[in-house]
Amino acid sequence: MKSTVLITGANRGVGLALAEHYAEAGYRVIGVCRSSSEALAQVADQVIEGIDVTQPSDVERLADTLKGQTLDLLINNAGLLRDESLGDIDFDSIRQQMEINAYAPLRVAESLLPLLKQGSKIANITSRMGSIADNDSGGRYGYRASKAALNAFGKSLAVDVKPRGIAVAQIHPGYVQTRMVNFGGVISPTEAAQGIAARIDALTLDTSGGFWHSNGESLPW
Repeated sequence: MKSTVLITGANRGVGLALAEHYAEAGYRVIGVCRSSSEALAQVADQVIEGIDVTQPSDVERLADTLKGQTLDLLINNAGLLRDESLGDIDFDSIRQQMEINAYAPLRVAESLLPLLKQGSKIANITSRMGSIADNDSGGRYGYRASKAALNAFGKSLAVDVKPRGIAVAQIHPGYVQTRMVNFGGVISPTEAAQGIAARIDALTLDTSGGFWHSNGESLPW
């Protein structure tokens, strides 16, 4: 029987590259997004669109749609990057980033937990910008804070689900050439997906809760 992976934000960028990677690896791929894409439809076994992961009712509908299925891997990939600088801080923007980047992955993980089993894994796609120790350039208040919150949520989640035999990782994909950064990155989505998948493959209950770069580097909190 095929292993099953569910990926949020799977219609483009890193999410789509992950869907392509896992489809090629023989997984049954479930792509979750607000609006699907032709590329996702070509690789996913099941596409669940119209899902805004910040809306409890949408996440509840997602869980209902998947009832009776089993997930071997949950990848919380959907995210939002906005820029704020001191003197020009938009707190509504910060709240929105917190909703999408931090609260939503926790909401999705909690809602889909009944579908995970011993040996399943959860990967939260975070960012090096969520590292407090590594922040030497300031700015990006909402993005940094939301990814730091996601890291904290992921660490607690790892502790809480370890007795169930489920491992959790926080993974920074690298500086990826996606729309989020106006395609100004240094690695392709395909390269990022390969690195993320390698970190997931290496994840065990003993290493659960860690924060890694997709290249294998352990990142500081």
